[in-house]
Amino acid sequence: MDPFDDPRLTAMGLFAEVYTGLSDKTSPTLAAAGLSEVDFETLIRLARSPERRLRMSDLAAQTSLSTSGITRVVDRLERDGLVERHACASDRRASYAVLSEAGAERLRAVLPRHVEDIETWFTGLLTENQLADFLQALRVIRDVVRPCATAGVREASRAPRAKTG
Repeated sequence: MDPFDDPRLTAMGLFAEVYTGLSDKTSPTLAAAGLSEVDFETLIRLARSPERRLRMSDLAAQTSLSTSGITRVVDRLERDGLVERHACASDRRASYAVLSEAGAERLRAVLPRHVEDIETWFTGLLTENQLADFLQALRVIRDVVRPCATAGVREASRAPRAKTG
């Protein structure tokens, strides 16, 4: 077998091409709402978390950012009034990032168009069964390569939202 024709290389290449293409298609909607992709990822993770909050360490674990990286993002979102910080009552070293009402409003404003973009360029291209299989496959991979991606989220609170995340 030609080592350049390895299906594992094809899978990785296709995944990278799809991610980049989807990012190119969806980022203009986010930018029009004054959000970068990482801003949106941070806000939507908070919105989908219990009480719309996560410990900063859990938020870092759920995103593609380091602890210092998520701190800078949350600092900026806090200055913009989209996120608040709350001290952790049980651990003075920890703090929570909490989605503010202004942050929730910004998400509510951008979500209809963003979901439309996702439907147009991604999920709408798959049958219901293909999407279910794809989501299951992604979770299998995610749970191995990013086991902390659901840090701070109680299993019971994830169940109703399993369709999209």
